[in-house]
Amino acid sequence: MPRTIQGVIFSDLGQASKFMALNWVQESLRERLGFAPYPATLNVRPSTPQDVRLWEEIQREIAALPLAPLKSGFCSADLYLVSLTRLVGSKETLRGAVLLPAVVDYPKDKIEIVTQVRVKDALSVKDGDSLVLEFDD
Repeated sequence: MPRTIQGVIFSDLGQASKFMALNWVQESLRERLGFAPYPATLNVRPSTPQDVRLWEEIQREIAALPLAPLKSGFCSADLYLVSLTRLVGSKETLRGAVLLPAVVDYPKDKIEIVTQVRVKDALSVKDGDSLVLEFDD
């Protein structure tokens, strides 16, 4: 049964785009996910404390796809397959994955999403807009 949380889009430091543009990252993600990812992530923050708890539950209970670093000096990560839909307006859905880096003190309320396209353009959303994230068991 799918698990659903709501989140709000926000801009962060922009550091993920440098990581996402690396050839080995693109190749690894393409191999694991079956698509060439857009070279940036979309940041989403769970909307409510309940959504934060559900995100933590998803991390414990849904099997992630591991992403091992191919270059030294980089961390590993887990990938959680997800579907994204606007909360209001068009019900167009994008498939992608949450990229969760294995970093000490990584924010519990930050969800980084990779897809084939720039999500803000594809779903006509901006910072402050809400998305529905649906995870399959």
